[in-house]
Amino acid sequence: MGHFNFHITLHHDPTLKLIYTFFIISSIPFSLSEIKNTRIIDDSRPMILFERFGFVQDGHVSISINHVAWKSHHPNAQLDPSSMGFFLVRETSFPRILNESEYTTSFCLLTSHYIKLIFKFDNVRIGSTYNGSTVVDDPDEYSLVFGNCQPEFQVTMDVHTEMYNVQDGRIKDFLPAGQTLLPKLYFFFFVIYTSFFCIWVFICIKQRITMNKIHLVMCALLFFKALKMICASEDKLFVRRTGTPHGWDVAFYVFGFFKGIMLFTVIILIGTGWSILKPYLQEREKNVLITVIPLQVLENIAYAVIGETGPATKDWMAWNQIFLFVDIVCCCAVFFPIVWSIRSLREASKTDGKAARNLEKLTLFKQFYIVVVGYLYFTRVVVLALGIVVSYRFEWVMNAAGEGASLAFYLFIFYNFQPTEKNPYLEIDDEDEVTASHMLEDDDSFEL
Repeated sequence: MGHFNFHITLHHDPTLKLIYTFFIISSIPFSLSEIKNTRIIDDSRPMILFERFGFVQDGHVSISINHVAWKSHHPNAQLDPSSMGFFLVRETSFPRILNESEYTTSFCLLTSHYIKLIFKFDNVRIGSTYNGSTVVDDPDEYSLVFGNCQPEFQVTMDVHTEMYNVQDGRIKDFLPAGQTLLPKLYFFFFVIYTSFFCIWVFICIKQRITMNKIHLVMCALLFFKALKMICASEDKLFVRRTGTPHGWDVAFYVFGFFKGIMLFTVIILIGTGWSILKPYLQEREKNVLITVIPLQVLENIAYAVIGETGPATKDWMAWNQIFLFVDIVCCCAVFFPIVWSIRSLREASKTDGKAARNLEKLTLFKQFYIVVVGYLYFTRVVVLALGIVVSYRFEWVMNAAGEGASLAFYLFIFYNFQPTEKNPYLEIDDEDEVTASHMLEDDDSFEL
């Protein structure tokens, strides 16, 4: 009987370790439902990660497989069904398994004492159906994994998985322990953004004489953000009760798509000063906008694929890389218009004789630049770090921090760029003009 040395595959397979890295640190939900149906086709990966779930005292895992088949391109290979199976592993134990694979000869995942075995394929026959389940009595965050210690064999199967906690001895809760508060959290932000939207509409109507086109785009941003929040709330609520989102995931992706485009559009347009400093966009500014919008389309497609498939899909990691790369490009692109506007204002201050007005505009755009940097850094880096540090039971804190930062960012830009009757530039006297002129000449704090 031919046994495969799993030590060689795992230790020298950087792709597998990259998948593990993405799986641990990614803030993207691997699936918006905890009842999943996954199709595995001709897959020889030694480890297939299905999903991650936070269990409390009475956790349950149920797996059903059917249409099972094996094939190998090695004519002399002999199948040992006991070398394949499903198991649970704690998130904290993954590095230990990798360590075992490196220093243990002929290591097989299914023999590790760090795993909780659900079942092996001893009794599984080609084309048959097999069910397995287990109860999780030790609360922790676990990953559901399929292990194949004979990667010379390619596996094909349909996998149905259910992971849930039991409340009051009978009620199934399909949300991980750290996400049970998310329906209320998202609904809370929906109420805030709906109120925000109504207030903004009122301000625009009241100040319609001074309202510009950018204010309508900002209004659309609030509208889609509020819709995204209510869809996220309903999505999580249905998943918690039934295990599936009942179509709310589609609405979530649709409104999230428009929200993402509106957000970057608002940042870019404000950065260019469109309809605030000038009524038109220059060619280079149009190019930035034309570049970012298609990238946002691609980013949202990647987000949907990642959320709906999970790491069991072969190209899941590739979509992760696309998402992260596109997000970084978009975040970098939005800074160019802001920098151009600041430089343009500095140059204008030396020639148009309106130093005080330009100083105020420069100050505002410098603050806007700093806030954009802080917002993007916090939501892309700090929130992820927070998700790694906090316990799995408080996973919702990461979402609350991200949404709180977004709300603070929205409040800043909407307050500072709102339509208003008061025009401070008309109230500048000669003394203020001279003072501002000296500040622009002597102070290099506006250089980036």
